[in-house]
Amino acid sequence: MTANLSDQDTICSISTPPGQGGIGIVRVSGSQALSLARKVFVDGSGRRLKSGRGYTIRYGKIIDPETRAVVDEVLLTVMRAPKTYTREDVVEINCHSGVVIVRRIMELMVSLGARPAEPGEFTKRAFLNGRIDLAQAEAVMSLIAAKSDTALRIAMQQLGGELSLRMKGLKEKLLHLLAEVEVSIDFSEEDCHPIGSAILEKRVREILDDLGGLIETGRQGKFIEEGLVTAIIGKTNVGKSSLLNRLLMEDRAIVTPFPGTTRDVIESTVNIEGIPFRFLDTAGFRYSEDPVEKEGIRRSRNSIEKADLVLMLFDLSSRPNEEDRKIARLARGKEVVLIFNKKDLVDDEKREKEFYNELIEEIRPKATVSTCLLHENGVVKLKSVLSGLVFQGGSGFNESVVVTRTRHLHALEEARKALNRVMQHSQEGMSEEFLSLDLREALDAVGRITGETVSEDILNEIFRSFCIGK
Repeated sequence: MTANLSDQDTICSISTPPGQGGIGIVRVSGSQALSLARKVFVDGSGRRLKSGRGYTIRYGKIIDPETRAVVDEVLLTVMRAPKTYTREDVVEINCHSGVVIVRRIMELMVSLGARPAEPGEFTKRAFLNGRIDLAQAEAVMSLIAAKSDTALRIAMQQLGGELSLRMKGLKEKLLHLLAEVEVSIDFSEEDCHPIGSAILEKRVREILDDLGGLIETGRQGKFIEEGLVTAIIGKTNVGKSSLLNRLLMEDRAIVTPFPGTTRDVIESTVNIEGIPFRFLDTAGFRYSEDPVEKEGIRRSRNSIEKADLVLMLFDLSSRPNEEDRKIARLARGKEVVLIFNKKDLVDDEKREKEFYNELIEEIRPKATVSTCLLHENGVVKLKSVLSGLVFQGGSGFNESVVVTRTRHLHALEEARKALNRVMQHSQEGMSEEFLSLDLREALDAVGRITGETVSEDILNEIFRSFCIGK
């Protein structure tokens, strides 16, 4: 999917965040980028820009062509097509970062004929002009939004084309298989040996294994990209806010000995082994006529519903009761970690077993931690359990290709469904025409990841989520 560079108008945008700072950047891309720069830029000797040589940086001033007033001292970077981000002529004006300065330079570019860029339009042009594929374009946004070193590393791998290479490999296997199937259709009456069902099914299984491996990374990939929403729930004064503060290593939530201190859901993010955990400290569950506390409890229930993981705290210094069982029932169907807190106040393990036996009928916990969260080793132990759940017991995520975007995961799932139909139809002895249709559906799904078969509506939706100037 490529575009004719001469057919596209010249766009411009402020590419740095608004506000005061050391540097502000106004970026211009298109066939008129250089001519626009010549109209507003003069070098240190007061001369207009003459040379259009690329990969050069020039010191000078931006001048208003009408008033001849100096707008700012700048560094002008010239990059010539096709060796640029967009594969068009690109000019970047590095000025002092102030709201008035960058806006004035932007206004000059627009008054001379440039158009304000739409969100993500520079990256969209890089895709349309064949410099990157759609998976790499989306990696740009993942790079900007990375919440951890792990997310940053994976985004860089995707931007470098590792996911695209895997998709290319899958596409080649599917095309080769499709060609063999369609030969049987096109030359059925000639001396042509069709692919046998045993060989066909063997190759489909191999592709399904590849797809399955990629899809398996989707769970971790989602958490790496978006963070793991983790609700902390329990009765009042069980230690929820203390746990959040220990995880954050700061007094983020108010802690008092009085029930009902936490009235609203408090959200904070903690990076654990490269995974951003979005912890929700919820109001304690208890009967109350206080309208503010009742609203806090209602919001706590909503937090449980949207959570990927629930940390359920219980106080070992008390005995389990019906209120504990009610709280456990709220988390039915969720992935739960049981945390038995205040272990230092209990002399034996009978209380822990008593709690566990009372609750096991309500939930099937993924893990159980018995500790004292007042002690540092208690929090370290909990972090180890949490990271182990995400990495399924491993020491970290070392796959070179990780699927982090929901759109990619859905496409891979559709490809897998289509290939499963190929297997089923082959075993049922159906004709090659049906097998061909299923293989084409799988091929189309894989192509949507890199943008080869994506619709214009989906393309616009993807780039609409980008920031202005990228």
